[in-house]
Amino acid sequence: REVLMRALRDISFLEPYQSKSNFILCQVSEGWEAQAVKEKLANEFGVMVRHYNKPLLKGYIRISVGTPKQTEVLMKALKAIDSGC
Repeated sequence: REVLMRALRDISFLEPYQSKSNFILCQVSEGWEAQAVKEKLANEFGVMVRHYNKPLLKGYIRISVGTPKQTEVLMKALKAIDSGC
């Protein structure tokens, strides 16, 4: 979880919140919408994250803590989005 948390802090459009559970909640900013990030991750990279369509959590995605390989794939996708691919 700590490795993922540190890596998520390097993504300019995400603000991860410290967590003791098996997921990390991230606020999406920098001109992105949470649902658009979720769809881009799924459609272009095959990575699934959770998006909430409720008013209090609409601008957030939930990222499950996975295996090191899953974290590597997720971070590669997020860095590609962050770099404007």
